Amino acid sequence: MSNVPISLSTALASFDALWSPRIVTRVNDYDVRIAKVEGEHVWHVHDDTDEFFLVLGGELHISLREPDGERTVLLPQGSVFTVPRGTEHRPYAPSGAAILLFEPAGTSSVGDRHDEIPDHVDVTTGHSLRT
Repeated sequence: MSNVPISLSTALASFDALWSPRIVTRVNDYDVRIAKVEGEHVWHVHDDTDEFFLVLGGELHISLREPDGERTVLLPQGSVFTVPRGTEHRPYAPSGAAILLFEPAGTSSVGDRHDEIPDHVDVTTGHSLRT
C-alpha cells in the first residue's frame, strides 16, 4: 500500500467500472475500498463480517431483510451505515453514488450467499488502485 496521502477524488476519477471496488489502502487486516455504483447490486449475505458503508457522493439505498421484515435505509452523501453480519441486503443507487467500504481483506462484494454474480461485477474482492 502507498505510504503517501491518497486523494479519494483522484482515486475515483481513475476508473469508470460500476460495482467494481478499488482497494485504496489497508488497515491491519481490513481493506479500505472505494466504488462507483449505479442501479441495483445483488441480494447477498456476509456470514462472518459486518459491512461498513460511507457515501462519498450521491445517494445510496440499502434494502435489508431482517427478522421483523424488509426495510430500506437511505444514505445521503456523508452518511455512514453498517450492515450487521448475517443480514441479507441489497445496495442500490438509482442516480449513482460513490462509496467507501471498510471490510476484512478478501471479503467478496457479493457476499457468502447470493444467487449469481452479475455480468457487471468483474472481480469480487476488489482491484488494486492505480492512479
